[in-house]
Amino acid sequence: MKSPFASSVTPAISLPMSDDPFADPNTPISNGDRRKRLMFRAWRRGFKEADLIMGRFAEARLNDLSADELDAFERLLDAPDTEVYAWITGRAETPANFDGPVLDALKNFRHETIVSDGPGA
Repeated sequence: MKSPFASSVTPAISLPMSDDPFADPNTPISNGDRRKRLMFRAWRRGFKEADLIMGRFAEARLNDLSADELDAFERLLDAPDTEVYAWITGRAETPANFDGPVLDALKNFRHETIVSDGPGA
């Protein structure tokens, strides 16, 4: 007797998986989609103060960043929120692998924003 749970559906064909455990499972995305993803991540860090600085920076400057600068910005987004915030505010020394033009631009942007949003602005 055939089981009532047996299926007559043909199983899906499985595609071979990569043997490389470090292969990137994501397909390449367009530059525009990458910038949208980075914008989203910049505003949703989980630490409000970092969100405000990095989100505003992304809105103002993301479209002007080169591919290498986008890589550097993405590395900053991958770092812990509290550490990035401490580097931007100068409360902690920036490790050499994160120090560079993009972090400098973020620091300068923070100061520009404080001046333009400050009292009497």
